Amino acid sequence: MEGAHPRVMQRLLETNLEQTPGYGNDPYCRQAKELIKKACGCEADSEALDVHFLVGGTQTNSTVIDALLRHHEGVLAAETAHINVHESGAIESCGHKVLTLPSHEGKVEAREVEAYISNFYADETYEHMVAPGMLYISFPTEYGTLYSRAELEELHRICRQADIPLYIDGARLGYGLASEACDFTLADLPSLCDIFYIGGTKVGALFGECVVARKGLLSHFFPLIKQHGALMAKGRLLGLQFATLFTDDLYLQAARHAVGLAMRLKQGFVSKGYRLFLDSPTNQQFVVLPNEVMDRLAQSSTFEVWGTRGTTHTTVRFVTSWATRPEDVEALINEL
Repeated sequence: MEGAHPRVMQRLLETNLEQTPGYGNDPYCRQAKELIKKACGCEADSEALDVHFLVGGTQTNSTVIDALLRHHEGVLAAETAHINVHESGAIESCGHKVLTLPSHEGKVEAREVEAYISNFYADETYEHMVAPGMLYISFPTEYGTLYSRAELEELHRICRQADIPLYIDGARLGYGLASEACDFTLADLPSLCDIFYIGGTKVGALFGECVVARKGLLSHFFPLIKQHGALMAKGRLLGLQFATLFTDDLYLQAARHAVGLAMRLKQGFVSKGYRLFLDSPTNQQFVVLPNEVMDRLAQSSTFEVWGTRGTTHTTVRFVTSWATRPEDVEALINEL
């Protein structure tokens, strides 16, 4: 809801009148790519990963998925997945079907992924159907929940066995990595999936996402980025923001700030007797509120009704960010 982290804004202002080449062929994009490869644990082998900058989350998902799938293939995802629920059919508009799996607090289960793929090819008429060509998950999920390292390892094993890529939507990646419940680091992530993106829009940037992929996985990706409207002519604006976020650990510092305040907010709701819809360890908190309380809080706070309004109680989502102020969290708790 706010603009960008002050340090990002400062760097944009300081470099505003510099002339640089366009479309990502500038020193700031090169610097950002090296910083991100280092953060991903590939400093010694910087050629092991490809890094690309795109303008937004929906464009990133649709571009990556379109690049990975062949014409007859679809993408496996939880029924609650962002690409299935909140991207206005962006994936389907590219000619690919979202193949839904049961959602377990936002997550897919490895046994159900494996069973879907196995059952698909056990059907003698499978060539008449949309083939599962990749697996999409988000970290954190749309419900603020996290996959453990063991869960990601098992999902990746199943995907390798089926010869399909595992793709992680990291729109809120920083907030997942900053959670005390997360048992791996950014440096571990390239070994736990084939491709992921580092969200900037929600974690301190004005806009922008960074795709990190196993070398050679994304062929002819640059023209696809342009086809999907995700390429910035002034590409240095993306590179500069990510270079700033990945200097002096700013990305994770900003995310830790948000998660810490989300835990304080959760504690405030629980201590006053309100029921959590689920237990999220990240910056998204889902609470079941009596409608009269929800309506009163709406006069002074901003939150999202999650689903439809209930008869007497409604689930709502509160989200903290790098810009949330402790005094605002305390003010909200005091109003309960």
